Amino acid sequence: MRKLLVALVFTGLLGTACGQVEETDTPADGPTVQTRFGPVTVPAEPKRVVAVGWSDAETALALGVAPIAASDWLGFGGEGVGPWAANRYGKAPVILGTQELDYEQIHELDPDVILNTRSDNNEETHRELSRIAPTVAAPQDVIAYGTTWRQQVELVATALGKEDEGAALVAEVEDSLAKAADAHPEFAGRSVAVGAYFSDQYGAYVRGDARVDLMESLGFTLKPQIQALATESFYVELAREQVELLDADLTVVFPIGADASALRSDRVLNQLPSATAGHLVVLDDPALISAFSSGSALGTLYAVDKAVPLFAEASG
Repeated sequence: MRKLLVALVFTGLLGTACGQVEETDTPADGPTVQTRFGPVTVPAEPKRVVAVGWSDAETALALGVAPIAASDWLGFGGEGVGPWAANRYGKAPVILGTQELDYEQIHELDPDVILNTRSDNNEETHRELSRIAPTVAAPQDVIAYGTTWRQQVELVATALGKEDEGAALVAEVEDSLAKAADAHPEFAGRSVAVGAYFSDQYGAYVRGDARVDLMESLGFTLKPQIQALATESFYVELAREQVELLDADLTVVFPIGADASALRSDRVLNQLPSATAGHLVVLDDPALISAFSSGSALGTLYAVDKAVPLFAEASG
């Protein structure tokens, strides 16, 4: 079940809900954060931070705040974060559920604030969390799990009173992306297709997804024929006869919940023109796949460092 839930998040197939939710009464001496469910007032300098949203814990860690509890969305175990956020906790957090939150457990943690900036945007979940503590949700007009790394940093930094640190982190990531793009002018204007393989099914990512946003920040342009399939999700399923849509100047694919052996042996994928020309990148390192998919500031920095050389080699 865990693999299925994570896969659904990876592929953007979980639903959304939206509405106005009344927040817990809190002191008015802290910042007010604008979210899809309305303004949320957070106590000044919150100490007991609970992070349940995708990448919220590592975002708080990047800003110098260690959550007391966090959801481990990617199943890393231990402290629940990838290598790009290692050694940032002084004390290991309580690990919480992901899709099935234990509200009583969270209540017993007595949080000052709950971070849920990247989630399925479920209104009932937000209502339950808000009864426990002020809950910072996604911004307006964001699809499920569609909060960008920049939006996430801004929301979390505002909530935690770390605006200066947040601005510095945004600048660091933007500088990393700009330097990578400048170092590889061959990326500019080239079409890209980003796909995933899960349970014998291919899919492709569209604009609004972190992976596509990263590729376009490097100078690539999402293949228009893929974007044309976009709906309200950031992922579209591809029938077997549609796998050819993944052919582009650069094709990037990775497995979900399995190793890459099925991709390397798939005749349909490996007979694409991009594959036969050497322009296919199959990501097989679990840490890199997670960083590439994380949509977080720290994950993006890690992905730029590890993945850009692979993209450059396949773009030659």
